[in-house]
Amino acid sequence: MRIALGLQYDGSAFCGWQSQPHVKTVQDELERALKGFTTVPIPTVVAGRTDTGVHALGQVVHFDTELEREPFSWVRGINAFLPKTVAIQWAKPVSDTFHARFAAFERTYYYVLYVHPVRSPMLTGRAGWVFMPLDVEAMRAAAAQWVGTHDFTSFRSSECQAKSPIKRLHQIDIEPRGSFIHFRFRANAFLHHMVRNLMGCLLMIGRGRQRPEWASEVLAVRDRKAASPTFMPDGLYLAKVGYPAEFELPEPNLGSEPWSDIWTL
Repeated sequence: MRIALGLQYDGSAFCGWQSQPHVKTVQDELERALKGFTTVPIPTVVAGRTDTGVHALGQVVHFDTELEREPFSWVRGINAFLPKTVAIQWAKPVSDTFHARFAAFERTYYYVLYVHPVRSPMLTGRAGWVFMPLDVEAMRAAAAQWVGTHDFTSFRSSECQAKSPIKRLHQIDIEPRGSFIHFRFRANAFLHHMVRNLMGCLLMIGRGRQRPEWASEVLAVRDRKAASPTFMPDGLYLAKVGYPAEFELPEPNLGSEPWSDIWTL
């Protein structure tokens, strides 16, 4: 049977999702835990590969197995072999038509930004940081120019393996809350480093170093060199992966995050 899993992890402890030799990755830890629980090697397929330092609140994977277990048994059994930085939130048997990556029709990322003259060691790895105030309205005006179907080559990493740079960006929300600014990016899919590169440009505009109209100019030129440097991964979270309702997958549990109450998925 095919089993889907929802999981959360603290990405600051890992060199990204994808298995790599000689480094610690989330995929290696999950597959090691699966083998510990089942005593057989089980490969996994993920909805979206996250980079070094990027977190997940609603990551989804699937695997195929001949073993039969109750959903709660998969959760408790796998978690018993996982480090404290990774936890399965739910497990669900799904049909063979389900595919964690190819059945997904959209992804949502959050970026949590701490705005304060002095950095907080309590937020290291959990939130991005800038020391100067930002113009939220200017950033919102800039972000609106990216919504829609566009060629996002200017925001694409040189290591990106996507077949096409054309993506549909459904939504960008920017919400200030006290000393934090929360960003939400929702799209059919994202290019490698796309959100962090968008964030770099938004911060350039928020600091007043570029006009909001610059966002469209960078998009139109289709040249990565025209955009800002890639911003830090610390505050980036894969929050949700969207699937057709027929699969009836559980919603991600966001209650563990202190900023989660401002978001409605």
